[in-house]
Amino acid sequence: MPIFKVPPGDYAGLWEKVSQGNRQFELDCLAYGVGHADEGVCLLIRMGPYKILLDCGLRDISPLVADLGQAQAIDLVLCSHAHADHAQGLLPLHQAFPQVPIYASEVTTELLPLNWLGESVPPRFCQALPWRSPVEFQDGLSAELFPAGHLPGASLFLLTYTPPHQVGEPDPRPYTLLYTGDCFLSNSRLVEGLPLEELRGLKPDVLIIEGSYGTARYPRRRQQENQLAERIAQAIGAKQSILMPTPTLGLGQELLMLLRSHHQFTGRDLDIWVDGSVAAGCNAYLELLPYLPVAVQNFAQHQPLFWDERVRPRVRHLQTAEQRRSLGQSPCIVITDQSADLAAYWHQNATPWLVLQQHPSHSLPIAATTQMPTIETYLLAEHCDGSGTTQLIHNLRPQHVVLVHGSPTYLADLNNLDELCNRYHLHSPRPGAIVDLPVGEIFLQPAPPEGNYEGELIQHGTEVTVTLPGSIAGDPRWQNFADTGLIEVRWQGEELVLRGLSQRELLNQDERIIRTLDDSPLRECCALCRHYRGQHCRNPTSPLLGFKVTADGYCPAFTPRSQ
Repeated sequence: MPIFKVPPGDYAGLWEKVSQGNRQFELDCLAYGVGHADEGVCLLIRMGPYKILLDCGLRDISPLVADLGQAQAIDLVLCSHAHADHAQGLLPLHQAFPQVPIYASEVTTELLPLNWLGESVPPRFCQALPWRSPVEFQDGLSAELFPAGHLPGASLFLLTYTPPHQVGEPDPRPYTLLYTGDCFLSNSRLVEGLPLEELRGLKPDVLIIEGSYGTARYPRRRQQENQLAERIAQAIGAKQSILMPTPTLGLGQELLMLLRSHHQFTGRDLDIWVDGSVAAGCNAYLELLPYLPVAVQNFAQHQPLFWDERVRPRVRHLQTAEQRRSLGQSPCIVITDQSADLAAYWHQNATPWLVLQQHPSHSLPIAATTQMPTIETYLLAEHCDGSGTTQLIHNLRPQHVVLVHGSPTYLADLNNLDELCNRYHLHSPRPGAIVDLPVGEIFLQPAPPEGNYEGELIQHGTEVTVTLPGSIAGDPRWQNFADTGLIEVRWQGEELVLRGLSQRELLNQDERIIRTLDDSPLRECCALCRHYRGQHCRNPTSPLLGFKVTADGYCPAFTPRSQ
């Protein structure tokens, strides 16, 4: 797989190098950003003589501007959806190259300004394209949009380039590239899933697809919603308030619809507060009601979609200092920006707080206070899991598959799947790489890196020991897996799945044990001992000194915390 690495600022010369090939048709992908960690997605595609930029989620576009200033200007920009990691660089790009047209779906053009709240955004700097109708931009170059699920207005782009006809030659074949952006096959509360039937058997030459969840398999979306609703209901029943940080668009609005319509909360005397840019996202959704699913439109005919102080649970916009001071006096739910200072929401003498964080997610900005909350994670999938990703690839049947938008280890897991690497030409570029995509040529797929490990299982009476090779510790995920040295094991069909327990999970378990046993004089477990710190025994008189112990453990040297 020919991938050329270049330092930032020297892409123009590399395009010249690739152009010296013998093929009459060039199809290449230059990766400025591929969605690793906090990095946005930004891909420059060349199809024949044209250059197309797919998304611009870069925080800093100066390397892109410098490179495009050296090379010929790009012909057009396509934005898949309005999330910041795909769109936040579009406005600076428009300011640098106002002559370059930017296109997206109609709904996306309406949502994009939420990425630059407080800034002056030119009206219609992004032009709307229709669904399912090919639009020709240049001679031989066209694109067609299909819904992608995930977020209102999110699009798949089917790019088609037909080389010019040469006299005396047969009609040239068209070349196709399908870019998914972020996609989701399942229906969610406010978005219908990707219409797979419309795309089955498309056979694009190149498929650029996200791999956010790698090969992980998750329960169905409705089951995830029920699990989350049950956890929130338990916390409210235990007199806890809930704080849920979310992005501006998508997850926050989905949570509101879940809380408004789920049987656990219907008619419940409960306040749901919405703060920051999430509230602005709600207002934008209200303007786009005709584009939302029919079930949502029917719901809105009988009661307000979001802001409602009449029907329980009440949904309110958090706007005043008085409202903020009242938070937590009785159990409530607050949905706010994921970048907000969360410590500003809880106060002394208020109900205890539970912070629910979407998983996987970034670290939360929580300043240390005297009243620290309990923090837990939940899953409300917004992308295809491993099964959905492979299902989509098999139904599309491309020649090349370019995997982006996910941690390098997750994308490597997908690259290692036999069912993919034996059928398709797989690529997983890193930033600053050009991937050459030869269409119709013999292409040998390199052997994937080793992803399986052989171990040994031994049973000793009532105990079972699993031994794994030391090479497994070289994987960057091992540190998180082995953080506490404790694992959780469960059956999945005929397979046994091992999962490492994190320190936060153990701390949450300890807190629950403490709350349960604190008033019981009959229990003398480690969780209630004054020498129990960081899952270790610190009692110099205990035979367990220095050892990692469980919260419900016991030893004769127990010392109550009150002493």
